[in-house]
Amino acid sequence: MAYGYTTRFEPVPEGGFNVLVPAIPEICTYGETLEEAREMARDAIGCFLESALKTGEPITPAFGA
Repeated sequence: MAYGYTTRFEPVPEGGFNVLVPAIPEICTYGETLEEAREMARDAIGCFLESALKTGEPITPAFGA
């Protein structure tokens, strides 16, 4: 099954971007550039899903899943 989550990239006044994944409130990460923020989001979502699958934690359906 493929998972695709909506992510929000919020500019930080000091520079960089906070990343939020509304469907997975546990995820909050940061990147100094938009590309780094996207990479951090992919990594955070992947880590969350891997952990959830191992522990049997329910996985929130993603947009388009």
